[in-house]
Amino acid sequence: MSTWKKKAFGPMLMVCLAAPVIANCGGGLGGIPGAGNLPGGGSGACPNMSNPDEIAAFDWAGNYKVDAKVDGQLKAGLGAAADLQALAGSLDADLKTACGGMVTDLGGAADFKNGEDACKAAAKIIGEVKGKLGAKLKLVVDAEPPKCSASLDIVADCAAKCDVSASGGSAKVECEPGKLQGECSAQCEGRCDVSGGMKCEGTCSGKCDAQMTGSCGGTCDGKCDGKAFKGSCAGKCDGKCDAEVKGSCGGSCSGSCELKAKAECKGTCSGSCSVEMKAPKCTGTVTPPKVSADCKAKCDAHASAKAECTPAHVVVRIEGGADVALQGKLKLTLDKNLPLLLKVALGMADRAKATAEGVGVVVSGAQAAVQGAVSASPVTGAQLGACVSAPLKGAVDAAASVKASVSVSVNVSASASASGSGGAATK
Repeated sequence: MSTWKKKAFGPMLMVCLAAPVIANCGGGLGGIPGAGNLPGGGSGACPNMSNPDEIAAFDWAGNYKVDAKVDGQLKAGLGAAADLQALAGSLDADLKTACGGMVTDLGGAADFKNGEDACKAAAKIIGEVKGKLGAKLKLVVDAEPPKCSASLDIVADCAAKCDVSASGGSAKVECEPGKLQGECSAQCEGRCDVSGGMKCEGTCSGKCDAQMTGSCGGTCDGKCDGKAFKGSCAGKCDGKCDAEVKGSCGGSCSGSCELKAKAECKGTCSGSCSVEMKAPKCTGTVTPPKVSADCKAKCDAHASAKAECTPAHVVVRIEGGADVALQGKLKLTLDKNLPLLLKVALGMADRAKATAEGVGVVVSGAQAAVQGAVSASPVTGAQLGACVSAPLKGAVDAAASVKASVSVSVNVSASASASGSGGAATK
């Protein structure tokens, strides 16, 4: 295991505060006697609900007369809610860009309210284009998926702040074995992502400046499936390729190299390093120190919202279409937009879904805490509800958005990678 340190106002009010997802309760409670003069009322004490740091620093106990447990539940639930909404917005923006780009490139009108709508339109227009290209269309997509990672330092810092038992030397964060990512000053074992080029004794996904053997996303100058050839090769290219490749490279590989053995990596190493990595991140499961469930969910959400991804490398090979110009448009848009789409469909999918589920639990705890505050002190509790009900509802909406984004991105990826006959040809 790899480690790193670092009762008074009636049933409607109760429904609004205990289950803001169900009831549309508005943003304020000005009609309740005395509510406008209490902390948090109107322009009073209520932090910026989109800023997890402000939420964590806010004195909920002092402003709303709640105990330390409720203070912690509110900080965890609202902080997680803010981060989940940021994550949902980021995924949605990626899909609007990628899927909207496909629609525009293929002649459609791209004016969508969200990424889900854009991707549904993309799947539809891709299907129409394939229908025009005919049953003889052969489409093969070779993709090196992106590696999306959570910073271990961010998780450690978050855990130390939200649970005092995790501070100091006990703030150890563990990463799933073989899933570390960072700067390796010695020998890397796994995958090396480098922009400046390197000798790749393994599989190169990216650009190769010399002889290559494998998939070529552009013009293959040499042999295609063993025959002398120059052009678009849907099979195995042996020669020079002027675009993205996936295979062996006899020269310098710029992109991603899946190493056969330990080697120097002057870029981002994903796997393991013979010395301690710098700026460590984890592409797999992150286990924080032993902290409360609320703290863990908050830190998971915080790390996911700030996750970083190495780019996907995509080789699109296409031939046999009835319309050469339209076939070229399809290839160009897949070359351009599939990498960003795969960031959501493959790179962030598991992490995003797990985060959405975890935040749902901690938000439920915060909602229960608000309900308890209303029962204990109706006026103060009502004002607390006016402050927090909208962001807690926003978290539930964000969780649904995250799940929808992942689902639709997977559907479009599959559609984009299927041949004209309808059979998937992705490798």
